[in-house]
Amino acid sequence: MTPQALISVSDKTGVLELARFLQRQKYRILSTGGTARLLAEHGVAVTEVAQVTGFPEILDGRVKTLHPRIHAGLLARHDLAEHRAALAAHDIERIELLVVNLYPFEQTVARADCTFDDAIENIDIGGPAMLRAAAKNHGSVTVLVDPADYAGVCAQIEREGSVAAATRLALAKKVFAHTARYDGAISNYLSALDDDGQRAAFPRTLTRQWTHVQTMRYGENPHQAAAFYREPRVGAGLLAGYTQLQGKELSYNNIADADAAWECGREFAACACVIVKHANPCGVAVAASALLAYQQAYRTDPTSAFGGIIAFNRDVDEAAAAAVARQFVEVVIAPAFSDAARAVFAGKQNVRLLTVALGAASNDIDCKRIGGGLLVQTPDAQAIAAADLRLVTRQRPSPAQLDDLLFAWRVAKFVKSNAIVFAAAGATLGIGAGQMSRIDSAQIATIKAKDAGLSLAGSAAASDAFFPFRDGLDAVVDAGARCVIQPGGSVRDAEVIAAADERDVAMVFTGVRHFRH
Repeated sequence: MTPQALISVSDKTGVLELARFLQRQKYRILSTGGTARLLAEHGVAVTEVAQVTGFPEILDGRVKTLHPRIHAGLLARHDLAEHRAALAAHDIERIELLVVNLYPFEQTVARADCTFDDAIENIDIGGPAMLRAAAKNHGSVTVLVDPADYAGVCAQIEREGSVAAATRLALAKKVFAHTARYDGAISNYLSALDDDGQRAAFPRTLTRQWTHVQTMRYGENPHQAAAFYREPRVGAGLLAGYTQLQGKELSYNNIADADAAWECGREFAACACVIVKHANPCGVAVAASALLAYQQAYRTDPTSAFGGIIAFNRDVDEAAAAAVARQFVEVVIAPAFSDAARAVFAGKQNVRLLTVALGAASNDIDCKRIGGGLLVQTPDAQAIAAADLRLVTRQRPSPAQLDDLLFAWRVAKFVKSNAIVFAAAGATLGIGAGQMSRIDSAQIATIKAKDAGLSLAGSAAASDAFFPFRDGLDAVVDAGARCVIQPGGSVRDAEVIAAADERDVAMVFTGVRHFRH
């Protein structure tokens, strides 16, 4: 009996090559609509589904494969005599191979000009029905939903004459994950619409999907199990799209800290180096080269840099690699490493080298698990430029001070709250993180600078949230700051502004805070 393959795809990638291969393997190819036309135009013999069902495509193609002759061909178990008999009684032929991918719903609703009607018309009905039928019956049917799988299946058919049971099961699993994501995207879109058809930021029912990358040795602590998942589509620039060049397997904490370092580094247009330890930057600098940026970042807190994560937003050359290799480091991240830099790190095989493509993508939502629930928010992507600042003191910051203030502000965004950052000349001098009192954070930053032998005299100070009292402002000025950047918005702003004028320092408000918990 001639084997049958049904091909009906929205994404035509690789479908012509697949169909030609199947034709050489003596498959009878069934198809529909645009796919059938494409194959026929390129010399592939095609049987229209309507010829099999005896019923034409109707309702603008909405109904074409929803027919017993198609679904019986997909759902019949080849190992059951009664199923074979039923097919014979109704003159229905088996379908051994199904190739389907769905209307581009997610891509459609992602367009700014997408209308409600556009979205509804891109909800596929027949495609998911066939996919689920074939995947359920994977014992008898091979189902392909991803063009990336075409070559492997063709090779297996050519080599072995059929598709192995293990392969059919793996492909079925992929189908159910795919259809679950597809239905989830539809639910997310529709449940985000209000009665007037306006789309809210958060749907009433939130469905997300992540793909397993690795199971880790342990989580934050050795007694915790952990795994790493990534979203099916990772935008350029996001850490989850990394390539590991060398080193041990990444741990849970490695990935968490690497993300903090990379996200901070991406914040700067100039060449930057960020050193992170336990989720907090302990040194950040911008400079003319990766080497200089590293040296300036490292001097902020050499003690904390030990065993840290280092991110560069520029390619790493031999000079920068040689400097980094002198310290104990867990992970180094950059867009690329030169051959000479790779050779330097080759002598330290435990060091994990990651490359991540630079890009402007960001997560669409941030999630935090709580007991029995999930906190969801849009990402903290608010950028502040010089034009956004509001001068609130008599003293005006100089151009150099303004640069230092904006630099310190960008770093403070990535420091756990309460956060105080001292900086000068494009480099951090002292960082105070994660304290219950803002004064404590200022004191810790001051101690860190002193321990590193760095002077805070004339520095810029950034606070991630407003000073509720003047004592926080006094603390950073007593340490040596001559200009301050903070959100403002306290009921005691006037008191804090008066203190800044009294101390003869410049202060600007951003109108934006950067709590990070």
